[in-house]
Amino acid sequence: MTKQQAPVAKNEYYDVVFTDLTHDGLGVAKVDGFPLFVKNALPGERANVKVVKVKKGYGYGRLIELYEPSPDRIEPPCPVYRQCGGCQLQHLSYEGQLKAKEKQVKEVLARIGKLDGVTVHPVIGMKNPWRYRNKAQVPVGEREGGLVAGFYKERSHEIIDMDACLIQQEKNDDVVQAVKRIVERYGIPSYDELAHRGVLRHIVARYGAATGEVMVVLVTRTNHLPHEQEIVRSIVREIPDVTSIVQNINPERTNVIFGAKTRVLWGNEYITDRIGDIQFAISARSFYQVNPEQTKVLYDKALEYAELTGSETVMDAYCGIGTISLFLARKAKHVYGVEIVPEAIEDAKRNAELNGITNVTFEVGAAEDVIPRWYQEGIRADCLVVDPPRKGCDDSLLETIIAMKPPRVVYVSCNPATLARDLRILEDGGYETIEVQPVDMFPHTAHVECVAKIQLR
Repeated sequence: MTKQQAPVAKNEYYDVVFTDLTHDGLGVAKVDGFPLFVKNALPGERANVKVVKVKKGYGYGRLIELYEPSPDRIEPPCPVYRQCGGCQLQHLSYEGQLKAKEKQVKEVLARIGKLDGVTVHPVIGMKNPWRYRNKAQVPVGEREGGLVAGFYKERSHEIIDMDACLIQQEKNDDVVQAVKRIVERYGIPSYDELAHRGVLRHIVARYGAATGEVMVVLVTRTNHLPHEQEIVRSIVREIPDVTSIVQNINPERTNVIFGAKTRVLWGNEYITDRIGDIQFAISARSFYQVNPEQTKVLYDKALEYAELTGSETVMDAYCGIGTISLFLARKAKHVYGVEIVPEAIEDAKRNAELNGITNVTFEVGAAEDVIPRWYQEGIRADCLVVDPPRKGCDDSLLETIIAMKPPRVVYVSCNPATLARDLRILEDGGYETIEVQPVDMFPHTAHVECVAKIQLR
């Protein structure tokens, strides 16, 4: 059997028409039915591309000349957009982004979930889709004797030095630049990941948009931070709203940002922020949504889909630091939250206390282990909420939901593909997907969050 030859060859040039966007924002064109994925290309555009890589069933190209631009194409406002890997869609108008994300959700639900008839509402966008991120995690490096701090170039570990990021809260930009100046002043060497030496790995800034509180986290390879007291005094003097300065120690050869050990250098262990009228304590390693404005939109929709009257028992799988649980608790009889990360459960308990919410129970463990035990103990959920990581729900959790048969399930998803897969499993297990509401949590990136309303047939 002869190997089928691809209709394109590496380093050759082709005139193409783009028909779609991938889930990560690449333009899709076909040459004799063979898909080519090209950065910075938009549906409807006609262009000349150079093929740079050929795989078994698809290839990658580079945009060489644009013959017919899309009416939705705009000039990206960020000066380092072409190099930085942080955003994928700044060359597409914001209206165009919202339409593309709606189309993506509809197509994925139909293709993977076989859910053609489900209502998918238009994506809820932001009035001002800039400066929304409340956390900056910036790697630090060295170039020509000076420190550089910025995001990685796409698909590399080359740091793009930058003064400002247009999707970051301006306060975070100010913090990163101030800390960079201070550590450079005291000659703190940056981490060299190839040689596994040096001190400072990352500067992390967290900002409470509702409270104005600022946390600075210095992620170091070493336990010892040279000139620690001088650096702390300088940060307090030069960053007026700082309320917490923390060192996190990560001695491992790894791409993971945080290590296991954290110590407070000055101020509080955590900062506070609010979503709606609920207050949250956020420690250095807490998971907390980076766009609080859209998080409220997302959680309000989850609350609406839960249809709570005050008499319900709710289970929240993957509860994190209790964000959704506490939203639901004000309208429910009792909420049970489970999360595998022990520090997150400690934060969740603290957040419940902070808000005077007593009708919640938080437990550490895997949802697929803890929820069946609760069921065996006689706890019956009227509504079950899931907000899993990108990989979606664990198979055994889906089996548990189908076996327990809570009348309503609310699924909050950060990945339409795994949402579609899991909805199909729930549909086959006796549930019906009523509607899906996409929310644009991350403007100018290819990501889209969704909330799905699911009921027992």
